[in-house]
Amino acid sequence: MKLIIQIPCFNEAETLAIALKALPRQVAGFDTVEWLIIDDGSTDDTVDVARQNGVNHVVKHAGNKGLAKAFMTGLDACLSLNADVIINTDADNQYCADDIPLLVAPILEYRAEMVIGERPISAIDHFSPVKKYLQKLGSWVVRVASNTNVPDAPSGFRAMSRATAQKLMVFNDYTYTLETIIQAGQKNITITSVSIRVNEDLRPSRLVKSISSYIKRSIVTIVRIFVIYRPFRFFGAIGALLFVAGFLLGVRFLYKYFTGDGNGYIQSLILASVLMGMGFQTILVAFITDLLSANRKLLEDLRFKVAQLSQKSTTKTNNSHSE
Repeated sequence: MKLIIQIPCFNEAETLAIALKALPRQVAGFDTVEWLIIDDGSTDDTVDVARQNGVNHVVKHAGNKGLAKAFMTGLDACLSLNADVIINTDADNQYCADDIPLLVAPILEYRAEMVIGERPISAIDHFSPVKKYLQKLGSWVVRVASNTNVPDAPSGFRAMSRATAQKLMVFNDYTYTLETIIQAGQKNITITSVSIRVNEDLRPSRLVKSISSYIKRSIVTIVRIFVIYRPFRFFGAIGALLFVAGFLLGVRFLYKYFTGDGNGYIQSLILASVLMGMGFQTILVAFITDLLSANRKLLEDLRFKVAQLSQKSTTKTNNSHSE
């Protein structure tokens, strides 16, 4: 059994050595533990620091692609290196590496295929009240969209089996955390959480440049989640709201008309017609997007099967060469 710990990095020379020194070289249940960093276009000495501290594998981006792309690049690299279990953690040493055995235990015991490290959000001093609230809001949205029960969805400290990594595909350019959990829920991947500890804050968050920026990006991410993964519910709810509003205005006009006071409410009739028309068209959009969502799921399943066949072919080739 091989465990690979991956770390997405962008200009992390100041903190990476601290994070690497805390990582284990041996974990119970695994024959091999390797480290991999994804250099997301760093302009400092991140790669040199990684190699000086014993990183086994370095994957580089030609320019900064963002955290979500770095995460997916890491998964692809870990899969090509025949990892049985993959752990993702941060280069700023936010998460306590001593909790890695807790993180992989549900996978080794076949109780889960993806495990999310649950941070003590309420007790983290450097999290502002607004950030704590948005963390909880994001987790609630993920639970609704994925039918899972993950209390700390934005946590980047997570472990997953090889088969799970093959099934994931991130569309969001900003972050992978929320979307991967929703995909796990939709793909019937067994997911659980374990309580983990956090370390002292070494630097400000790269994702949260300001509270206003974090709020804006969080709202956009949440809306995109519902549009991509719950399109019928999203557009259907909007369409139903518009149609019902128009219908009520129409009933109001008819009441006024039949009671002899309808001449002054022609604007209500026009608005009712417009709202009901918009509502009906939006409901039609809900059906269309639901069909597109079904096609996307079929393509994702096809991608997973192709990846499995490719891995089997590579394994057979390697075995034949070794003989």
